[in-house]
Amino acid sequence: MLIGEILSVALGALRANKLRSLLTMLGIVIGVGAVIAMVAIGSGAQKQIQSRIAALGTTLLTVNPGQQRQGGGFGVVSGTDQAALEVDDYIALRDSSQYIAAVQPEMRRSLTLQFGTKNANPPIVGTTANYLQVRNFKIAKGRMFTELEDAGKRRVAVLGPTVLENLGIDTPDAVLGQMVRIRGVQFEVIGILEPKGGASPFGNPDENVLIPLQTARFRTHGSGSRLNSMSILAPTEEAIPQTTAEIQRILRRTHRLRPGRPDNFRISNQSEFLVAAADNQKTFTALLAGIAGVSLVVGGIGIMNIMLVSVTERTREIGVRKALGATKGMILLQFLIEAVVLCILGGIIGILAGGGGAMALSRQMGLPTSISMSSIVLSFVFSAIVGVVFGVWPARRAASLDPIQALRYE
Repeated sequence: MLIGEILSVALGALRANKLRSLLTMLGIVIGVGAVIAMVAIGSGAQKQIQSRIAALGTTLLTVNPGQQRQGGGFGVVSGTDQAALEVDDYIALRDSSQYIAAVQPEMRRSLTLQFGTKNANPPIVGTTANYLQVRNFKIAKGRMFTELEDAGKRRVAVLGPTVLENLGIDTPDAVLGQMVRIRGVQFEVIGILEPKGGASPFGNPDENVLIPLQTARFRTHGSGSRLNSMSILAPTEEAIPQTTAEIQRILRRTHRLRPGRPDNFRISNQSEFLVAAADNQKTFTALLAGIAGVSLVVGGIGIMNIMLVSVTERTREIGVRKALGATKGMILLQFLIEAVVLCILGGIIGILAGGGGAMALSRQMGLPTSISMSSIVLSFVFSAIVGVVFGVWPARRAASLDPIQALRYE
């Protein structure tokens, strides 16, 4: 019996029991489809997180108060060791640094914003005119406030796009140049930011309202000279270690920290966020793929069970073929082909179903998805391996039947 004939007989046996073959493949279809869809969702989420963090700038450093760095880790210090960031710290970093390209302080509070009869409660960020440069933002309409407007405590504001949505404003032109009230103080809207998209380690940047730092200090925030954070640009990625060391040296001096005492501030950079987000997402994706992979194993067990039933039902057929000269290897190959074909067909259908399901989730629920060729190839190969592994036992059982006893089987 030639290979072509063995393949023809195996496929004929599957066609003769179409419904059973379809139900047998169902476990593989569900397993492969689930693996493709889960990996696509996990990979898409990972890429989205990385792109959002990278959009902030690869040379961006952030300084936050009240925490310290010890042995490469971060920990919250006691209340007696905590120290706020001050405007003097910003001035020292701005004027006394060699490896700092730009410093952008933030004084942040959630305050009531009124426009006509509509209210919102966005974060009001007192900052400097270099916010766009440091945080990699662009203006969609209007302009950013200037250093002179900051120094003059001018009442001007730049709104994030989400603020317009929260106020029920359809177009930026409807609010640009108009007056809004922040904590009862009138501000002129001079600019609208372009959408940045999604949350970041600093919150959702599209929800912010930017006002000059000096205006925030003396008109709205009432927090004196205390800052929430500072964003700092290193000249290049290679200069990040020198920039970090310089920030630490200057802040320890302005905070009057003696040698041996831990820092009462925290310096972080985008690479830390990227590494942490990537590690978490890889673990999450592996967990999803592992759960989905269990259904592949269950599907393989189902194929083995059906093939064992098929061997029992076709005992006389096996006996006749052996009596006509079919060898043990031919019988083994025939039943193995049947199991592998079921798994491969199920794998193909599962890949199509998983890819379609991932795209449907992306469109209907807005979930980010990324279907990689590696996950498709891996699922396809794994489904073939499942067919071989779970098809060997039934095939060997069929091949080991005694032809005389098989012919007598009723």
